[in-house]
Amino acid sequence: MTPRRKNPNPRELAVGIVDRVDRRNAYADALLSARLDQAALPAADGALLTRLVYGALRWRGRVDWVLARLLRDPLDKLDPLVRSLLRVGGYELLFLDRVPSYATVNELVELAKRRVGPGKARLVNAVLRRMAGREPEAWSPAADTGNVAELAALVSHPPWLVELWREQFGGAESRRLMEADNEDAPLVLRANRLRVTRDALLRRLRARGMEAAAAAWSPLGVRLRGAGSPARLAEFRDGLCQVQGEASQMVGFLVAPEPGMRVLDVCAAPGGKTTHLAELMEGRGEVVACDVSERGLEKLSDNARRLGLECIRTQVCDAVGGLPGEPASFDRVLVDAPCSGLGTLRAHPEIRWRREPRDLQRLSALQADILERAASRVAPGGLLVYATCTLSRLENEQVVEDFLERHREFAVEDAAGHLPAAARSMAASPSSPYFLALPHRHDTDGFFAARVRRRAAIPNTSRTHDA
Repeated sequence: MTPRRKNPNPRELAVGIVDRVDRRNAYADALLSARLDQAALPAADGALLTRLVYGALRWRGRVDWVLARLLRDPLDKLDPLVRSLLRVGGYELLFLDRVPSYATVNELVELAKRRVGPGKARLVNAVLRRMAGREPEAWSPAADTGNVAELAALVSHPPWLVELWREQFGGAESRRLMEADNEDAPLVLRANRLRVTRDALLRRLRARGMEAAAAAWSPLGVRLRGAGSPARLAEFRDGLCQVQGEASQMVGFLVAPEPGMRVLDVCAAPGGKTTHLAELMEGRGEVVACDVSERGLEKLSDNARRLGLECIRTQVCDAVGGLPGEPASFDRVLVDAPCSGLGTLRAHPEIRWRREPRDLQRLSALQADILERAASRVAPGGLLVYATCTLSRLENEQVVEDFLERHREFAVEDAAGHLPAAARSMAASPSSPYFLALPHRHDTDGFFAARVRRRAAIPNTSRTHDA
């Protein structure tokens, strides 16, 4: 008889993913999706694997704070795989109660014996048993000391980011933001308005037992729970919908392209916003989507074909080195700027441990350069929209305001007045013209956007780039 194949162990898979994220700067969502497809795990094991991976990455700061009190040597001196074993085990012991703590410890110690040898396995055993010997609450940092390091451990964010957001949003608001970062990100679809209404899409999904609900802010948004990979949905394969976060969908409404227009989408891959623009144009006109990533543009083209959008043309280009088209030749230009991604920490928790303050400075300079060059493509009377998925003034308001100071031929418009009715409260403040989505306020990714109009008459003193 052929021996029965043993299902892959979710803890072992989780340690492997966390280790690759740590050592190779890989992205957890891509690794997890591939593992779930390959391993064919039972539903309960797949759910545990997902929770262990995202939990260990989200709560790394808290777990590391505890481990530092249990280890003689600094964490960064440990064997990387031992560190990943301790982080996955520490997360499960501190935050989950699905399995008795002794079983979690035993399984991870056995895994350590196989992967790193008996000597290092003894360290894993000693540390995890000490952690399991106290109630999880006993390992929690003090909540209200005012100490940045303690608060950083409590909400599991790097201290520099705690300080940045306390300065930007204030103490109470920044804490709510960071607490929201540690929640699960919702899965949101955008109904393809050229093929289906949102109500019809909801009926189809619910008829097949899906837990689907209308999104709060976007008239095209559908939230799904427990659906697994959206690529497996018949509605996705048939081009009735596209995966796109709700805050991201707001950018298309701010660009507001009309049928027959010529639109330039800068830094377009993988194309969620690009395809939305084409749908808003009813497939008539032209959307030129450019990006430095050829692979990303191939994915964009695949999505356009699936959605039945024939008005999108892709072009590989470096936004700093040169953009498609002639100066002043587009009715709408979207700059979906490369950024630090600090608004996406629910879906990509590993980003918080990779970024440093100097990254914000570097990216801000790059964003300013891209915006400068993209502005030259806006026709008189046309519209320029600058958008990021980060929550850093250096990358958001400062980039736009510095641009406007240099370019008096552009004027900022009130974003709120161009959003769907349900979303018009999504402004940075009642006096701000910018769009700002926040995880703790809106249950979306963090997003920023500015809508800037080029005057119909361009003064001779304007400074533009033709490159």
